[in-house]
Amino acid sequence: MDITMIIEAVFALIAAVITAIIIPYIKSRTTAQQQEQINTWVRIAVSAAEQIYTGSGRGEEKKAYVISWLREHGVTVDESKLDAMIEAAVYDLKSGFIAVSELASTEG
Repeated sequence: MDITMIIEAVFALIAAVITAIIIPYIKSRTTAQQQEQINTWVRIAVSAAEQIYTGSGRGEEKKAYVISWLREHGVTVDESKLDAMIEAAVYDLKSGFIAVSELASTEG
């Protein structure tokens, strides 16, 4: 049995749940500009963690880094919602939906 297919299916399910439930809730509590800024910071932090903590089995270290980095930059989203946004950004990064050029253009 190929575990890669199972992992991809789980990530797809998580992304679907995030898209259907968590993101609309966050959108109802923030302005469009705040949402864009939060999403940009989450993507930057996730990309940085992926570069800093290479190798498998380091998910907790990566997540701790991302949460710390976001808090240092003033992101104050509820922890469970932040977890969902981090998972979505990790999925996007691993699926190739986030390009380095996209982060560079939205950082300013």
